[in-house]
Amino acid sequence: MQSFTYHSPTKLHFGVGAVADHMADEVASRGCKVALVVAGGGSVRRNGALDAVLKALEAAGVRAVEFSGIEPNPRVTSVDRAAALCRAEGVDLVIAVGGGSTMDASKAICAAARHDGPAWDFVLDNSLVKDALPLMTVNTIAATGSEYDNGAVISNIETNEKLPLVNDLLWHCKGSLSGIGGEIRPGIVHRIDKDTSGLLVVAKDDATHIGLSQQMAVHSVERAYQTVVYGGFAQDEGFVEANLGRSKTDRKKMAVYPAGEPHTKYAYTGYKVLERFGGFTLLECRLKTGRTHQIRVHMASIQHPVAGDPVYGPHNCITKLHGQCLHAKTLGFIHPITGEHLRFDSELPEYFTHFIASLRRGIV
Repeated sequence: MQSFTYHSPTKLHFGVGAVADHMADEVASRGCKVALVVAGGGSVRRNGALDAVLKALEAAGVRAVEFSGIEPNPRVTSVDRAAALCRAEGVDLVIAVGGGSTMDASKAICAAARHDGPAWDFVLDNSLVKDALPLMTVNTIAATGSEYDNGAVISNIETNEKLPLVNDLLWHCKGSLSGIGGEIRPGIVHRIDKDTSGLLVVAKDDATHIGLSQQMAVHSVERAYQTVVYGGFAQDEGFVEANLGRSKTDRKKMAVYPAGEPHTKYAYTGYKVLERFGGFTLLECRLKTGRTHQIRVHMASIQHPVAGDPVYGPHNCITKLHGQCLHAKTLGFIHPITGEHLRFDSELPEYFTHFIASLRRGIV
């Protein structure tokens, strides 16, 4: 058989304790409309992992096609049936929910779905393919092995080099981080958008993680951002209160919707003018909720998109900013164990201060 160069399928990894709607957000952000959910035996039903995945996908507007009962040593017929189902249903992502056998079977399914060769070839060695459906793994056991890599990264704004955030955290904390976020996000309590700079809280144990997550859920955490947006404001303060959900025309984007619209969530962003420039304004934004792309979408919805935003901003984006001019500046919360009120403030990064300085000189 002809041998091809193997390009690994896209792999993301979530622990069973990860918030299911975060996983669904990742799926929807990739433009996925139909997903094949491959599950193993009864354990994924007993621990609630499969139901959580199916419900989260439905809420995100992704049609889930379930394929259950993968055997410990998957048979060729199972892979054949699943691959045929992918082609018949127009599946554009495979989600594996289970342990190592489910992951292995799913890789074979990803390969077989786009090739006419015998499924046995892909079960034996899926490196024989040059193309495969993307694969997301939802691990339901404590350790699957290094093959299912950590995917959390941070970006170096100057070089766009991808740096392993999880590895740095594990080294800094000597391996001691909360396990609730799973292997891809150990200790990560909340998220900030790619290319947004600033503060992020990380929990070193499960009790702290749970306590911080509860504060996030009731909106008692203080979160203040600074951003430069297009246009001027007549008033010094205001707010945007509008539900957010996936765009119906572009699944990689979020959009505002009326209250009560299915598959959307309530969101509130308060803002205060800090400084006015010619065609731009420096704002402080305070969040009651923390939805995906919240500030960026809310500001764009009132015709004040964030400067440098390549997704929600104007077509002639300010490319020298290398992304949206948005910084998570202040973070305050009650320590779940000691009860102490903690408040942290992050200085504006150089890209932000340089842009403000140029605006003060009347230069964009």
